[in-house]
Amino acid sequence: MTPDPDMQPQFYEGVPTKRLLAWIVDTLIVGFLALLTIPFTFFISLFFLPFVFFMISFAYRVVTLSRGSATWGMRVMAIELRDADDAPFDVSQAFLHTLGYSLSIMIAPLQLISMVLMLSTERRQGLTDMLMGTVALNRRA
Repeated sequence: MTPDPDMQPQFYEGVPTKRLLAWIVDTLIVGFLALLTIPFTFFISLFFLPFVFFMISFAYRVVTLSRGSATWGMRVMAIELRDADDAPFDVSQAFLHTLGYSLSIMIAPLQLISMVLMLSTERRQGLTDMLMGTVALNRRA
């Protein structure tokens, strides 16, 4: 069971801000990786750069979430994602969470709903988190 926000609020303090900062770090990493594809594809990837960015982002999130339950940006911000049993993500959970995140990024109202939920719910869960029963927590010491 994930920590109770009333009994252990320290696990949820500052998580929305840390998620935003982690997202910025992750976007910079993925952007750098996408730019690296340009010379290796003889500049053809320039024509498909949004698609290349999306594919690299999807793969990056699945791999990093399945290997430590946090992207590199989340690790820098000392947060991690946990499932309803307070366990780290496995590959299938990482894939489903990334799929939900990707859909919410593509459909602006869903992302807005997710942001409002992160700011207003006691467990600071986004839309994908609520659907999956997952939470972002401050990493344990």
